[in-house]
Amino acid sequence: MARQLDEQLVGRFPVGRRLRVLDVGMGRGTQALRLARAGHQVTGLERDAVLTAAAREALAGQPPGIQDRMRIIEGDGRDTGVHFLPGSFDVVLCHGVLMYVEEPDPLLAGLARVLAQGGLLSLLVRNGDAPAMRPGLGGRWADALAALEPTAQVPRSRTDPDGEPPVRAGTGVRADRRAALTATLAGIGAPLHTWYGVRVFTDTAPDGAPVPDDLETLLAAEERAGRTDPYRGVAALLHLCGVRG
Repeated sequence: MARQLDEQLVGRFPVGRRLRVLDVGMGRGTQALRLARAGHQVTGLERDAVLTAAAREALAGQPPGIQDRMRIIEGDGRDTGVHFLPGSFDVVLCHGVLMYVEEPDPLLAGLARVLAQGGLLSLLVRNGDAPAMRPGLGGRWADALAALEPTAQVPRSRTDPDGEPPVRAGTGVRADRRAALTATLAGIGAPLHTWYGVRVFTDTAPDGAPVPDDLETLLAAEERAGRTDPYRGVAALLHLCGVRG
């Protein structure tokens, strides 16, 4: 997903431009720190006190120049209007957050509000368009059959957004369908520009599995599949990129 994001940044903004980035639901700061190290001015917003503390600790271990480029705010992503003025950011990230929000439309509208004209909105969501893939590949046949029913609900299963610890089944994780999000993005003035699949092949890897020796080949396969039909449509996660019109 980081490679996909970098592709969009390079294609949209002049090389060397220091971007104003907001990472909503930053977790432990994986992406925020990566972008700060790349020279961008990054604000991380996280409501979980434990994760906020972990992000602050990770930031404290960085060189002073990187620390100066990043600030961390403890707060809810639905309250961006409280913290930021309209058009304050060139890039807004919201990765692995919508799956915890029952009504995501107000949150998304707030994100679009703080995005500058021509800015990039990057969403990472659980894929609700392929509900039978995870249980089927995991050999959970009854769950796969149930997911194939026309009235089946979007899946609730493990995920690993932005390198954070996996979320287990039964913890209330919801999923989103691309068509619905496409309509929502158009409605808030940040229409979908492009989209990718994330974790096409590796979603069933067990927790704690060792990093394979051919990691670069694995990443290359995932990256290629994540931009290729029909593979990207059945990925565990969807990475959607909207542009503020």
